[in-house]
Amino acid sequence: MNLRPLTLAITLSLATSAALAQTEVGATLAGHAYLAADTTVAAPRDAGPLFATSGKFANGKRQRVTELGSVPANTFVGDPKQPRASGGLLPVKGQSVQGFSGIVSLGQDEFLTLTDNGFGNKINSMDALLMVHHVKADWASGKVKRLKTTFLHDPEHKVPFFIQNENSRQRYLTGSDFDIESIQRVGKEWWIGEEFGPYVLRTDEQGKVLGVIETAVGGKTFQGPDHYLHARPATPAPLPFNVRRSGGFEPMARSQDGSKVYPMFEWPLWDTQTNGYESHQGKPYTRILELDVASQRYSDKQWKYRFEQAGNVAADFQLIGASTGLVIERDDASEGVSPACPGQPRTDCFTHPAQFKRIYKIDLAQTDADGFVKKIAYIDLTRIANPKGLARLGDNGTSFALPHLGPEGLTLVDGEHIAVVNDNNFPYSSGRTLGQPDHNEITLLNVKALIEAQ
Repeated sequence: MNLRPLTLAITLSLATSAALAQTEVGATLAGHAYLAADTTVAAPRDAGPLFATSGKFANGKRQRVTELGSVPANTFVGDPKQPRASGGLLPVKGQSVQGFSGIVSLGQDEFLTLTDNGFGNKINSMDALLMVHHVKADWASGKVKRLKTTFLHDPEHKVPFFIQNENSRQRYLTGSDFDIESIQRVGKEWWIGEEFGPYVLRTDEQGKVLGVIETAVGGKTFQGPDHYLHARPATPAPLPFNVRRSGGFEPMARSQDGSKVYPMFEWPLWDTQTNGYESHQGKPYTRILELDVASQRYSDKQWKYRFEQAGNVAADFQLIGASTGLVIERDDASEGVSPACPGQPRTDCFTHPAQFKRIYKIDLAQTDADGFVKKIAYIDLTRIANPKGLARLGDNGTSFALPHLGPEGLTLVDGEHIAVVNDNNFPYSSGRTLGQPDHNEITLLNVKALIEAQ
């Protein structure tokens, strides 16, 4: 009997398992501060009366509701037959600061934070303005102070398609125009990853749009159902897009020299040949692209990132070296820690408690024969050491958790620390405390072990 094929198969299997193996390393809480969930900011005076309040169309009937606080919200996570109240109310006076989907460290405990689309989609976010905030974390008091808010606007008509405020001078952008999710400082510009197109927006530091970059790589275009070229079909037809709704550039890294950015799709892409989402050996994967800053064109390079399980998404990506970076990989269907009652159809506990919330270290320079980046190690955001009792919210025991549906942004603070933010999906997430909408938390973590992992 010839055993060589079997021996070879076992050898290849072991090699594959070794390539896929990662090591869990520890992280320690180094600071914790938050901005209250109900924080609002007044719209610019010249934006018009529509924006004096927000959330007027975020209701089940998608009709205008003007009475403040008259529409209670439920969480995204739970039994649809027994929805769990989040404690959040709409509409609100002013513009809701909402959740932070991106963050950039400015030093001295100051950060740029990005408010995303608004209330979830194009239809319910017509009265939500797009904003970037300059904030400062006070670790001693546990509070985050908003120092400045910049509203994105397009007075020079750089956006090539119709926007909500088309017939106005400043043309402030809204959640009906773009779903902004990631941000990088490139010279004196902000480069913003977006999900509707998906596009990359360029603005100056005053929020004025300088350009909108389409996603075309090697002669292939990547578009979602909300791209301006697509409309709802009148008759059943094959899907004309390959990016899932809300599956665009949630993450986007920047090279250390600022010459390139690396947009990453949040979800796997749609494969028309298999009529399903891209996967390899039973596991779904997504792609990382390379966009040259000077030419504003994509190179032909692509990297594949393999998810650990179906339903996981990539929430942010930041480079920490020439080729190494950190990726938030999380599930999209769990939140909360305690009290937990998995599988029980109740509303007084977390029926889908936080499960898969991790940050992976990857290396773009180490790819296998199929183009998959190497996953080196990870930290578990539901198991963070807290020896000094620094938590400002939740359980302040020796172990701390980020139990949110969406830990969604990270930034490198120094050689040992990162800051992580959650998109609180206001008013639709309640993962920290039952019945209370999640605050915007900035969590400072010592991740030396992860950064140094080989």
